[in-house]
Amino acid sequence: MAKKYTRKGRVSRSAGRFGTRYGRKDRKLVADLEERMHMPHKCSNCARPNVKRIGTGMWKCSKCGYTFAGGAFLPQTSVGRTVTRSVKKATEVIE
Repeated sequence: MAKKYTRKGRVSRSAGRFGTRYGRKDRKLVADLEERMHMPHKCSNCARPNVKRIGTGMWKCSKCGYTFAGGAFLPQTSVGRTVTRSVKKATEVIE
């Protein structure tokens, strides 16, 4: 007879590999981060959602081959977006 699982027993996601170690909150944070990391991201060169992580802070578009440095887990960090916005605003003031 097959073992039946409750809804609570199926909620492990990608952090299920840790078993019962590290606590529920930490495993949930890891699972959320890995979900965002593995989703397709938009390429800044060709604007297609084909960017994949090839290493820590290294991202590559599988369509156009554009390789760039970004955040460790996401291609664009919140600090990087702020800096880009500031530089863009500063160049508009100069022109």
